[in-house]
Amino acid sequence: MRTLVALLGVLTLAGCGIQPSGVSDGGEAPTGLATGPTLYFVDASQHLVAQPRQGGRLGTIADAIALLLSGPGGTGKLHTEITAGEVTRTDVAISPGVIEVRLPLTVDDVTSLGIDQLVCTTLAVHIQSGGSRNVKVRLVFTLATPESDRLRTCPLIS
Repeated sequence: MRTLVALLGVLTLAGCGIQPSGVSDGGEAPTGLATGPTLYFVDASQHLVAQPRQGGRLGTIADAIALLLSGPGGTGKLHTEITAGEVTRTDVAISPGVIEVRLPLTVDDVTSLGIDQLVCTTLAVHIQSGGSRNVKVRLVFTLATPESDRLRTCPLIS
């Protein structure tokens, strides 16, 4: 009986053979709870302004761009530098270091400040959802232009 108890003790101490592992890096922590995306519009002084939208959830980058393309709403103080259109659907592809946003716009539908609106909104949602700040954004317009090949960053997010 003592031998059986000793054998059970040894087996218990041996465990199931799984060895402990070291600490693994899980990447950057999410920035916190977001009740909606942050969109970027333009004020009367032609500066980008962050406008949080309350929607109960963060949503995707494509969701945020669709809201951005719909305009600032009834604020009266903000406007957009993006020509309004009926189509607001975008395709978003995220790869290491680059977020590519395919837009229902030509490059003529946006000013340089409108491009910043799109890039900053994209990066804001990406970061709010726990993504890296070190990614760049490629905006792909409906008509091929050199502008579609540029990798961009937001002047307000570093």
